[in-house]
Amino acid sequence: MKQTVRIAVTGAAGQIGYSLLFRIASGEMLGYDQPMELQLLEIPPAMDALRGVVMELEDCAFPLLEKIVATDAPESAFADVDLAILVGSRPRSPGMERKDLLEANGAIFTVQGKALNSCARKHVKVLVVGNPANTNCLIALSNAPDLDPSQFCAMTRLDHNRATAQLAQKVDCKVESIAGLAIWGNHSATMFPELGSATVDGTPALEVVDLQWYESEFIPSIQQRGAAILNARGLSSAASAANAAIEQMHDWYLGTADVTSMGIFSNGSYGISKEIVFSYPVVCDKAGVHVVEGREMDEFSRSKIAITERELLEERSAILHLI
Repeated sequence: MKQTVRIAVTGAAGQIGYSLLFRIASGEMLGYDQPMELQLLEIPPAMDALRGVVMELEDCAFPLLEKIVATDAPESAFADVDLAILVGSRPRSPGMERKDLLEANGAIFTVQGKALNSCARKHVKVLVVGNPANTNCLIALSNAPDLDPSQFCAMTRLDHNRATAQLAQKVDCKVESIAGLAIWGNHSATMFPELGSATVDGTPALEVVDLQWYESEFIPSIQQRGAAILNARGLSSAASAANAAIEQMHDWYLGTADVTSMGIFSNGSYGISKEIVFSYPVVCDKAGVHVVEGREMDEFSRSKIAITERELLEERSAILHLI
């Protein structure tokens, strides 16, 4: 039997948390032979809802789930955890400026970064899901000086999955026929879903789709997909976000040979500014996360990447006092 893994999930009683926890507990994220403990964090007003979630988890009688901790204290939630999925964040309220949103979330992720630094295991892997994910991730890692920045990432797997699905629908193929696409930059409306290195059954994607569709329909559609779902169902993405979190953590923890997209602490690859959390094409193995180098960038791609990089630099400037 494998050694038990401790997993922290914040915002555990929320929509994404509810969609996430049962799939983790079933073994879908780390494997069906991996025992685990769940350490669930919520804000005090949501503790009754969290207790209900805990009762449901217990009622599922998951064989791999050995223990559940429910708490409103970050230090308890992150105590000796191996993995942390930071879902809980402050949503944008009507009339709230982006700088106000960054400030409100800064208070949350400053505290959580410090708690992870002092309480989590020193090999912990931290996935930030709560928006604005890239800059929330930067705040958290900046407040965890004893942990390596490579132990933190922001979720752009949802955007990667959306791009994969829409390309597959366009060319009428299975999603597993798509390889090599990437999400660059921020998890926001400036992100760049790039098909320049993508293939469909081994054929370059830009040879099987119209360039005008790529530039005028595909890119805006991926950038605005979250807003479209919100408008359609009156609620933001939950099940698809939870699915992406499971897949991103699965690949990070267990490794993958396939190119995927992750928001990571930039080391300057592709000329991107250092010390921002930027989504790159990556592969994962036991040694860590590796940026896929050598992708050719035309002027159009470089201009799109510059836009999303500039937004992340502006966000970093707004929260410098927190990092």
